[in-house]
Amino acid sequence: MANENLYLGCHVSMSGPDYYLGSVKEALSYEANTFMFYTGAPQNTIRLPLERLKIAEGRALIKENGLDESKIVVHAPYIINIANQLNVDNYEMGKRHLLNEIQRTYAFGPKILVLHPGSHVSTGVENGIDSIVKALNEVLDQDGTDVKIALETMAGKGSEMGTSFEQFKEIISKLNKPERVGICLDTCHINDNDFDVSDMDSILDEFDKVLGLDKLLVVHVNDTKNPRGAHKDRHENIGYGYLGFETLNKVVHHPRLQGIPMILETPYYEGNPPYKKEIEMFRKQSFKDWR
Repeated sequence: MANENLYLGCHVSMSGPDYYLGSVKEALSYEANTFMFYTGAPQNTIRLPLERLKIAEGRALIKENGLDESKIVVHAPYIINIANQLNVDNYEMGKRHLLNEIQRTYAFGPKILVLHPGSHVSTGVENGIDSIVKALNEVLDQDGTDVKIALETMAGKGSEMGTSFEQFKEIISKLNKPERVGICLDTCHINDNDFDVSDMDSILDEFDKVLGLDKLLVVHVNDTKNPRGAHKDRHENIGYGYLGFETLNKVVHHPRLQGIPMILETPYYEGNPPYKKEIEMFRKQSFKDWR
């Protein structure tokens, strides 16, 4: 019997000529009932006007197929770094672009925007927290939408922020609008940051104690090329990495995570997207060696 409270999908592209309509079609071709996309290239701030992106056609297809628009996710571009104020131009650009991405997300219909917390760039964790808080307060005070920002758990490379639940708690506790910010939990990232993903009960207990499970907005479901604690962040196809299918299947079907969008960001294999096969494995709860 299908789990009607399982929202399982993947990252999809958005490119011409169909743009958002094409994104929805791609997700449906994988038999996904949610998906994640960028509103433009993740590496830069160049954005096409909304009126060119076939948003109305995409939303109509979502409705036609019974997808819950509130479970669809947008990912903010990597270029945004609001954790460091030393480079004033980059910091101001990050705030402007984040505000723009929130408002673009609202125009598409989703209610969740995933954001990498950024890097403090050797200024220290507390300075990173202060920078993130200042930026989020400025941006959210200007924004009038109901889109929530999901700060993503990171692998701990270099001076990355977002490496502990306590960091997120301190950030959220200092916000003017804490109700507008939650967390995206990435299985590859937390493994690489030395969490034991095979013991998801303990991770969720800690998350609930520090932040409250209502703050968990998205789960990125990724296997990893790295052993626990490697601090490298290299995604692997489901069942072919150090986490393995059994562990990730338990995450996807964990009773405390039902109703939360689950998004695959696994790499293409020999130039082809793996998502239809990976989604099918999770729905059947059975690993199939497809490579």
